Amino acid sequence: MTITVDQQAAEGAEFARDPVPAGIGAAIRALDDHPRVAVVLTHPVPPGCATAAARHPARVVEVGADPEMAIGVAHGLALAGMRPVVHCVAPILGRQSSQRLALLGRSGAAVLLAPVAPEDAGLLDALGGWTVHVPGHPEETDRLLLSALHGTSPVHLGLSSRSNRGPHFAGGLQPLSRGRSCVVLAVGPTLEPVLRATAGLDVTVLYTATVRPFDDITLRTAVLAADHPDVVLVEPYRAGASAHLVARTLVHVPHRLLALGAGAGVRDIADAVRRFLRSGPTAPARL
Repeated sequence: MTITVDQQAAEGAEFARDPVPAGIGAAIRALDDHPRVAVVLTHPVPPGCATAAARHPARVVEVGADPEMAIGVAHGLALAGMRPVVHCVAPILGRQSSQRLALLGRSGAAVLLAPVAPEDAGLLDALGGWTVHVPGHPEETDRLLLSALHGTSPVHLGLSSRSNRGPHFAGGLQPLSRGRSCVVLAVGPTLEPVLRATAGLDVTVLYTATVRPFDDITLRTAVLAADHPDVVLVEPYRAGASAHLVARTLVHVPHRLLALGAGAGVRDIADAVRRFLRSGPTAPARL
């Protein structure tokens, strides 16, 4: 599981700046109750970890500033039957680290916390088998992390410096508003800008904190319920990282897709959605 940190703030977004990032705090607390949990830390080490390291010296490991070293240590811990939680500050998905992540994923026991890279979701698609969460609120992050600790599959959990006003705990795609003009899919911390940008528009807004596996059933249902099968996809990293999944979901439905990424603020989203709606929808969706 990877926790990533999106360092670009959309215009008008709410910020969460807890000195102990969401996720790592939950992992540290879990050491007391879960004997299989280990925490691998890279520098700079988040505050609040010293006490946990003193209490669990065999299960809190500092590896310096090398993310690849952290992944290697986690792989060894996973092979030893542990459930390692890795916290990295530097980006982790370079060519060599991707190979290490593939090994880590095949070990089937890793939780990885690391800063977001724009291509994270796409590279993890290539590795296969990873669950990818991009929570939009610290409470979502902690809940998803604690759930992952009980699992055995690799999970990538993407943290953000932005936070929505409140958590949304439903799994998959969650409808937060319903309309007829198109469907807007907001991933993680993009929800707040999306809601502001689409206020007053006749659109359906779907929210998700889990992008892999992709909830194709809910998306298809929402698109077929709209007057036009048009989708706006807003993600907090590289624009279009999930576009292929939307296309696969709607492979038998002629549709239009607008993909927006990390640099899009409230005004950008509002302008883009309005231009998209004015540019001429496709025929009504049909089965």
